[in-house]
Parts: sequence; C-alpha cells; structure tokens
Amino acid sequence: MAGLTLRNVGKRYGALSIIQGLNLDIHDGEFLVLVGPSGCGKSTLLRMIAGLEDISEGTISIGGKVVNDLPASKRELSMVFQSYALYPHMSVRKNLAFGLQNFKVSRTEVESRVAEAARILQIEQLMDRKPRQLSGGQKQRVAIGRAIVREPQLFLFDEPLSNLDAELRVQMRAELASLYARLGTTMIYVTHDQVEAMTMASRIVVLRGGKIEQLGTPQELYTRPQNLFVAGFIGSPKINMLKARTARDAGKTVVSVEGMPDFAIPELPAEDQALTLCVRPSSLRVGNGDVTGQGTIRLVEYLGSETLLHITLPSGQVLLACDNGRKPYRIGDPVTIGFDLSDLHYFDSRGQRIEVIQNESQAQ
Repeated sequence: MAGLTLRNVGKRYGALSIIQGLNLDIHDGEFLVLVGPSGCGKSTLLRMIAGLEDISEGTISIGGKVVNDLPASKRELSMVFQSYALYPHMSVRKNLAFGLQNFKVSRTEVESRVAEAARILQIEQLMDRKPRQLSGGQKQRVAIGRAIVREPQLFLFDEPLSNLDAELRVQMRAELASLYARLGTTMIYVTHDQVEAMTMASRIVVLRGGKIEQLGTPQELYTRPQNLFVAGFIGSPKINMLKARTARDAGKTVVSVEGMPDFAIPELPAEDQALTLCVRPSSLRVGNGDVTGQGTIRLVEYLGSETLLHITLPSGQVLLACDNGRKPYRIGDPVTIGFDLSDLHYFDSRGQRIEVIQNESQAQ
C-alpha cells in the first residue's frame, strides 16, 4: 500500500487549463473519491496519476517517490476503466492471468493470484467462460479482478459503474465497498454520481473547473458545505436555496425571504446584506418549524418510504420537502411548510459559507 501526494499539479492543452495548481494528500489505505460535474478534470487527474497523461507542472509522489517521469507500467498501480476492456477471445481465467504473464511472473504465482482474485470476487464458476457469455456486472468483476491480481500499491477506478443499470450499480457499490474493507489498499475512484461518492468514500474531493472546491468526509460535505456549489452538488434530493436580505435590529439580524415571514438570528460576523439560505428537503417539514410559510403542492413523487413534495411559494419559487410517505397529498393542495433555524446553512453574496451560531444547543 502507499499514499499519494500532489503538489502544484497542473495540466494544460495549449492555452486551455484543465487542472490548476492542485495540492492533495491521499492517505495510505484510504478510499478517496473524486467527484464533480462533467468537464471538471477528474478523469484527467486520474490519468495523470496513472501516468497515462503527462503533467504540465508540479509533482506527483507515490509512497514518497516522485513519479513524474516514471511510465505507467512502473508505478505499481492498477486502473479499472469505464469500459471493461476484456479480451473477447480469451476466457475469464486467461483475461485475469494475461497481465501477469507479460510481467514474467511464475506460473505457480499466476495461478495462485488468479485463484485468490476469483475467490474474493466470487467468480470461480465463471473462469472458463468468454466475455460474451457474461453479464455487465460479471464483466466488471473480471475487470476488477484483473487489477487485483497485480497486487498494486494503488487502485484507480474511472467511473467503473456507469455502464451498469441502476439495480446492478447499487449491488456493485456494495461489492466495491466490501472489497476495499477486505484489501485495505489505497483506492482513488472517479465518478460524477454524488450518491456513489457519499456511500463509498472515506473522503471526497469535490472538483470544479480543475480546482478543489472542498475536501472532507461525506458527513462533513453534507453537514458543512463550504460554498454554494458544494451545497448544491452534494445531497439527493438537491438542497433548497432561498435568496434573502438582512437588516440590523437591536443586536440581531432580521432575515427577509420573499414568500416567508421575517425571522431574527444572532448578528452576522460579516456586513453582507444579500444572503442565500439553504435547507435540505429532509429538514423542510410540512406543518411546523421555527419559521413557517404557505405554499401549494405542484408535484407529488411517492417513493414508498417517503414522499417528495414540490411546493410553490407565493413568490413562485419551488421548494422540495420530504415527508414520511404515510399521508396522501394531491397536486394543488395548500400546505404549511416550515424549518428550524438550526437546520439552515448561510452563504454570503460570494457564495461562501457563513457560520451562524444560534446558541450552544443549536450550533451548526
């Protein structure tokens, strides 16, 4: 196993900058997920770590050794791609063994590693099949097995589940998390799906435009997003954002949101009159809260264990609220919605987080 260090890493294609001065420490044995919208640079960054793309500036170190000029084959890592990239004319057994044979590993060692990978991934019964005889999930297991047999210092995954259907993706997420728990090897995983990131990662890097917006555990990113981009990207269903104005009144800050009654909070640390207030749909409740307002149900999404309500305020803004799924709602019904002050996230006019402490029991 090995950790990874990136210092001032950049990637340019002519005048186009893809990665900009990126600094990142990936701990030995952690499962780090790179997440962000399409075009944010996450796959390019992974390919730079793998040695498949040259870096324009900075240094990449694996296990304390700078590998800028080291070819991919010498970096002691394995990469699993979005496409399975299996040899169609070879059996599963031969697909697993092929890379090791190229490295002149002894036959006995090859057989031992292939058998162990098959056992870990529970594909022993598939060893004599050809790729055309496998399902999508089975093909992905073989692709992962081909990475396991190399016994690398690092595993790199580039959106490995994106070609699978929804049910199989859920299953494979669980299998990858279980694999990580068994192997304990450092894993770097790229995805645009924040649900994958939240459910598998020990830490998440949120990228935008080749820069790190926030780095932290899934819980830290969900409960303390540092800016509006992270707040809007992390969490499903998406967080509600309310434009607000503030005014000072006797040591308090009075907050005004169109379509909701004014409410007071302790004085803000910055003199910023334009705010964005964010509240998770799970914290926006029907019928009660410290602050309540009126709305009309625009759409009802019944999901079984919960119901997702799209509620239109008098201002025209639509908010999302999660209910427990037990009460029937109809489109056009008037509802009272509310939230507790302790559930709000505050962001200034630049989109950066503001810490607002209600009291000792309501600190966010």
